[in-house]
Amino acid sequence: MNPAITTILLLVISNIFMTFAWYGHLKLQEAGISSSWPLFIVIIFSWGIALAEYSFMVPANRIGYVGNGGPFSLMQLKVMQEAITLTVFTLIVTLFFKGETLRWNHLAAFLCLVAAVYFAFMPSARQ
Repeated sequence: MNPAITTILLLVISNIFMTFAWYGHLKLQEAGISSSWPLFIVIIFSWGIALAEYSFMVPANRIGYVGNGGPFSLMQLKVMQEAITLTVFTLIVTLFFKGETLRWNHLAAFLCLVAAVYFAFMPSARQ
């Protein structure tokens, strides 16, 4: 498979796990599942999910990095990862956390991220 596509897919999967590791416990608490869990149990639970995140993030960066034969510089990987993070986060939050709404300022922030990705990938910026 194409290293660029593989990298992007792995980053998306990684960010799905990351979002659930960081915010999933809040949904469990909201549902009454983890309300009585002590904080250290919540942390260990989240670490378990974060292990899955890293299992996809590390290969994504290794496959995608130009120093390993991939198509992306470190800066491009990071900017792309941040854009994917916020996209995945927004989708999960709007689907699973019904009290959260997408507002105009959130859309404006996304446009800024799209601009950041554009600038990171500009042909004139490549060496």
